[in-house]
Amino acid sequence: MKRKTLSSQIYLYFMIVIVLSLASVGVFSYLQSSRELDGQVKQYMEQMIDSATYQTDIYLQTYELFSKSFASNPDVRSFIEIEPDDSYKYYEYSTSIKKFAQESVTSIMTLYKQLHMMYVVGRHGRAVVYENQNILNFDPVLVKENYDNLMNSTPDGGRISLLNMSIRPEDRGTVVTMAVKVLGSSYGDYNRGVVAIEIKLAELAKIWDRVSLGKNGYFFIIDDDGDYIYHPSLRDSKEAGPQKGDELAQLVLSSGNEAMLHTYKGEERMFVSRKSNYSNWNLVVSMPVNELRRPASTIRTTTIIIGLVTLAVALGLASRFGRSIVAPIRELKESMRETEKGNWQHIDEIGRTDEIGGLIHSYNLMVTRLSEMIERVYEVELQQQKNELELGRSELERQRAEFQSLQLQINPHFLYNTLETINCYAIVKDSDEITEMVEAMAFMLRYSVQTNLEEITVANELNHVRNYMIILQHRIGREFELDVAVPPGLLLEKMVRLTLQPLIENIFQHAFPDGLEERHFIRIDARKQDRLFQVTVEDNGTGISPERLAELRRKLEENRLAAPEDREGRRGGGIGLMNVHRRIQMVFGEAYGLSVDSEWGKWTKIVMTMPETDRPRMGLVKP
Repeated sequence: MKRKTLSSQIYLYFMIVIVLSLASVGVFSYLQSSRELDGQVKQYMEQMIDSATYQTDIYLQTYELFSKSFASNPDVRSFIEIEPDDSYKYYEYSTSIKKFAQESVTSIMTLYKQLHMMYVVGRHGRAVVYENQNILNFDPVLVKENYDNLMNSTPDGGRISLLNMSIRPEDRGTVVTMAVKVLGSSYGDYNRGVVAIEIKLAELAKIWDRVSLGKNGYFFIIDDDGDYIYHPSLRDSKEAGPQKGDELAQLVLSSGNEAMLHTYKGEERMFVSRKSNYSNWNLVVSMPVNELRRPASTIRTTTIIIGLVTLAVALGLASRFGRSIVAPIRELKESMRETEKGNWQHIDEIGRTDEIGGLIHSYNLMVTRLSEMIERVYEVELQQQKNELELGRSELERQRAEFQSLQLQINPHFLYNTLETINCYAIVKDSDEITEMVEAMAFMLRYSVQTNLEEITVANELNHVRNYMIILQHRIGREFELDVAVPPGLLLEKMVRLTLQPLIENIFQHAFPDGLEERHFIRIDARKQDRLFQVTVEDNGTGISPERLAELRRKLEENRLAAPEDREGRRGGGIGLMNVHRRIQMVFGEAYGLSVDSEWGKWTKIVMTMPETDRPRMGLVKP
């Protein structure tokens, strides 16, 4: 499996954070702006249709006044009451009506180009039709048919009616007829005739064309029966217009005044309708959805472009930042590897005052102390060879130096993993976790590099374990609480420095190979018995196999302090059970040290045995 580098992880975390941030901001901005634009477009369309409805009603009311004025003309009222075969009266009133039209209607038709024609139809089958200053004659059968239609569709009492019809078949679909019944000269009968005005829909539509509806937007009108009064496609003979009562008409009628989205002729469009209280028409404005949302699409494209540019710049900065962080970490790691080989290397601190600078300073201090201790060991060995008379003192000095050297040999791999964890937090988390880990690491280093050989208290060792657990919890990514059952009266009991934490570290390395689970625990206890002080560390991990347990007990027995020649082959080694065992013996004597008991697959118990002391013990005990 390919090992991930710290720089690649920094780069990956930066990319994830940036992509998520840009994506969330971009999506939220796009959705919010789209929603706002949709609302503004809907409001704009509603304002347009309200304005068109208002203007249409104004125009129709003007024609209503004119229709009623024409219907109240005495000649018109007299015309509808003539006898069917009275040609003289027909000619007389037709001439009067024509003169009235020329005097009053011509100015109206010039002002309002929507006026197509006007006519008077009587029950007697006679009609006077005025179109562009001409009096037209129609087939009596056609007149009779239109009369019946007009009379059945127009209410009594002088109220008007707007009808989708025309007196001439060729004009149907291009005009709308406004009709009003004429009160006879006797003022008692409304069923003798009708005055009708035909209004050109194409001219009337110019009122609506004043409002900008985009390239493909348009108005249309339907009545309450679903019949199309006006539709732009009806003006083009090459295109089939909509049919009465089709799906679109039914949807418009059922939607009321609410906006709706509907796919019409393969294109999704928005429809907003308003019903005129005056004409009972449903005026509808329609615009394609893609035109309405074009500003939102522009915002989306701009957001994507800016996001990609920002991502590229941010990733470049992330790469540069990662290199600036990783470079000193790699240098520290390489120096530690050389230290493992016995090549003491110092790192230039280059004036760094941050957490990494603190770690480099602690590392340099540790290397200096280790090199000094090893030099002292060599000096003691030489002195012992030169002066046999001072063998005892030389041996004591050598053991003192070896003890201090062993005390300072902290596992470099622990530092490597800690540094990598700290720098990962430096990228993806706030500085609180970094401060906590660095402070814990500094306490551990400061505690470990002290060279005095005084026994310290159980409380000191527990505090050292606490700092170790702070760092370990960040490394494993979860919390794990130790079960400390030490009686308060034993917290000030004396013990050897750096003996408890290695046992805890050994458990995490070997007792839980498949990872920590909720059932796992580590318990630290202490007791006094038979003038002995014992500290117990117990876990419920995988345990130790019988073969390995026997070998471990044999090594503990062999590693008791003995003659110099017996220890030459075992001088090296890191912090572990043997290290702790030997250092306890160096301080208290060969009668003390570690004992291990375990049941394979269930538990392991390590007992650290030391003498019960009433005061601190100074110096080493000779073997």
